Amino acid sequence: MPIIDWPPGERPREKLLARGASALTDAELLAIFLRTGVAGATAVDLARSLLGRFGSLRGLLRAGREEFCSVHGLGEAKYVQLQAVLEIARRHLAEALSGREVLKDPSAVRRMLQARLRDREHETFAALFLDNQHRVIAFDELSQGTIDGASVYPREVIKAALKHGAAAVIFAHNHPSGVAEPSSADRTLTERLKAALAQVDIRVLDHFVVGEQVVSFAERGWL
Repeated sequence: MPIIDWPPGERPREKLLARGASALTDAELLAIFLRTGVAGATAVDLARSLLGRFGSLRGLLRAGREEFCSVHGLGEAKYVQLQAVLEIARRHLAEALSGREVLKDPSAVRRMLQARLRDREHETFAALFLDNQHRVIAFDELSQGTIDGASVYPREVIKAALKHGAAAVIFAHNHPSGVAEPSSADRTLTERLKAALAQVDIRVLDHFVVGEQVVSFAERGWL
């Protein structure tokens, strides 16, 4: 049965307008994004099929271009639209932090860092630069690849911090494995950066490791 013939309270768009987006299932939200189904299947049917194929909504969102576009009912146009939606969400979270005192809302920092870094295929090292009241000035990705002393140079971090006029910094990097437990190399690098930045009177407030969870060095008592 076409969605237009469903009772109004069961149609995803009408349900969203009446009850808000949080009332919708993953399949219903995805159906609104898809807009149309395929022959013999409504947009909701197609959405349910996709969630089954990719295992979850996150699995679908993480799909590469080739895998995504190979599915009947999708294609490059929807892939581009989906990537745009994801980037809008990431920028929204980043803007929500801009100018805010991050230590008052560490959960917001975690959400932003997970949105930015969790699903990267390669390790990415980044920094939140803060003013002397610990308000966010900027978020920069500083290095990609294996995070060790050979790929993150203290002088480059100092250069970026001075460019932004930062008084403090919070580091973050992801573990593509999803296991957020910091390695000995992570701890060694953090100590090197902390010592280097102290020479120009810039404090390191925290270092987050992002995976399925987010681990804080400061909460571990390592800073």
